[in-house]
Amino acid sequence: MRILIVRHAEPNYDHDGLTEKGHREAELLARRLAAIPTKAYYVSPLGRAQETAGYTLRLVHRTAETLPWLAEFRGAAVDPVTGKPHIPWDFPTPAWYDHSRLMDRSAWPDDPLTSGGNVREIWEETQAGIDALLLTHGYRRAGCIYRCDHNTDDTLVLFCHFAIGMAILSYLTGLPPVPMWQSFLCLPSSVTTLITQERVKGEVAFRCLCAGDVSHLLQAGEPLSLAGLYPECYNGVDNTAPSTWPAQPTMPIF
Repeated sequence: MRILIVRHAEPNYDHDGLTEKGHREAELLARRLAAIPTKAYYVSPLGRAQETAGYTLRLVHRTAETLPWLAEFRGAAVDPVTGKPHIPWDFPTPAWYDHSRLMDRSAWPDDPLTSGGNVREIWEETQAGIDALLLTHGYRRAGCIYRCDHNTDDTLVLFCHFAIGMAILSYLTGLPPVPMWQSFLCLPSSVTTLITQERVKGEVAFRCLCAGDVSHLLQAGEPLSLAGLYPECYNGVDNTAPSTWPAQPTMPIF
């Protein structure tokens, strides 16, 4: 089995939709995904993911099942200093790096940086959602692996968001999500691919073949959106909205 985790195209967060550029990205993404035989499509209930998925679904004349748990990771912790809610990622590196519990795939929601709110509840909801989805395709969680009577090369496509996408990747590979949230970024409309490995008959584990692939944009000459990225060089603006930076960044080519 293959699972494609697709981040929505460039977002307009104010209206929970796509920017003009995001619509171009979604169209290019659709051309790519339409060429992949797909067993089933799933989508977050949020508008930016729905609009992104719509381009692909119209092209292949298919529908997608909306899964509430695929909405952006909704867990919020309580800041131990201010007492205010905050998302459990995008910490300044010195603030989280020496928190050994954040490196523990089971205990990370109990660290002071990620506790005090509903992070563990949403993390458990995410795990249950993944397991329920895979069970509908014949894969039953058993410890760190999945058991199946008949593994296939079917492809599932999940249209969602960066943080929930990393949470899915984390759970399926057995890695804690916090360092992935902190140290990785999947750009808008990117595709992350996981594939099963069946080294023992009937027992499968997942392996990531590629994270955050945007080859469909590069091949079309479409500039990459850096939405979600902090400034490469200090510019006095500490946020992930490049449109607010004093100077627009040079889009990386890779």
